[in-house]
Amino acid sequence: MMKNKKEIDQVINKFNGKNGALIPLLQEVQALESYLSKETMRYISEKTGIKIAQIYGVATFYTMFRLKPQGKHIIRVCQGTACHVSGANQILKEIRDELKLDGEEDTTKDGRFTLMEVACLGCCSLAPVIMVNDETHGKLTPEKIPNILKKYD
Repeated sequence: MMKNKKEIDQVINKFNGKNGALIPLLQEVQALESYLSKETMRYISEKTGIKIAQIYGVATFYTMFRLKPQGKHIIRVCQGTACHVSGANQILKEIRDELKLDGEEDTTKDGRFTLMEVACLGCCSLAPVIMVNDETHGKLTPEKIPNILKKYD
């Protein structure tokens, strides 16, 4: 269900008819809604005349877009070379275990956290490293993860 229909209309009006505006349009709508629901994408299609397949194609191609709700706190786990060789997989496993995320789940049932793997956070000297929201945590060990997560209650 769209929470911000009036604001979405304003974003659509801002970008409608401009070539190459689909990505910034979707970015602004996602900022309002926290993700791009099927309902929202259909609404954008109806209002702009852009085919739903094109909107869906862009939304699924670029990793910046989410098709399901995200948690209050975003955890980004660096998988770059320095982090990978320094134990990023053990950090990722510990976070998944601590948050009780199974299989392909990336958001906790209570909506507190969303877990994302990213190519690089640009903090190689701190490897392995994660970011929670905009806060960087480096030189990690699996044992440090529970205390870090407790800070975000």
